[in-house]
Amino acid sequence: MGQEIDLLVNYPRTKRNVDERGQTKSEEDRAIARRFGKEFFDGDRRHGYGGFNYMPRFWQPVIPTFQQHFGLSASSSVLDVGCAKGFMLHDMAELIPGITVKGVDVSDYAIEHAIDDMKPHLSVASATKLPFADKSFDVVISINTVHNLVRDDCATALREIERVARKGAFITVDAYRDDEEKRRMMAWNLTAQTIMHVDEWKAFFAEIGYTGDYYWFIP
Repeated sequence: MGQEIDLLVNYPRTKRNVDERGQTKSEEDRAIARRFGKEFFDGDRRHGYGGFNYMPRFWQPVIPTFQQHFGLSASSSVLDVGCAKGFMLHDMAELIPGITVKGVDVSDYAIEHAIDDMKPHLSVASATKLPFADKSFDVVISINTVHNLVRDDCATALREIERVARKGAFITVDAYRDDEEKRRMMAWNLTAQTIMHVDEWKAFFAEIGYTGDYYWFIP
């Protein structure tokens, strides 16, 4: 198994009122969000982002961390599983000229409305069935995506990431370390269908043979 490491340490953090969000999110809101359509990305805030637009301040500080950790260069190839509109890959291609990037997302809407320069490199696909040959990419990255699947499908998705990654992988998933974090996580959650204690996630990774790196999203 890989290492627990926060490669998003330089991703800007916003102040979140977790309790308020939990009080305003209904099961209907979650059902709409899990369609990952226009409502989730560019609809009302209660269904998701409330407008998912490119802002360089989010991913540009993170790319150098990825670059250093994985030794990325112009000759490297990276797949983003759950790429949404391709913003992270756009910044990666800008900051590491010549790098090969690809992205997949389950959302037709996100791919159709992707940032222009990434559209040729993105496609609609599920994390449980990646449309690539074995060991197709040096590195596979999946941020806050795998947990949107039920447990058995999480296992399938992680095995798929393992299959197509040649050198390394990095994922983040919703998790908690104590009862208070669990309470906050359940209040905050909008789309995740598998949320576990960090130790349960580690055991899960070992059980299914995921050898990439990982970290947690904890509001």
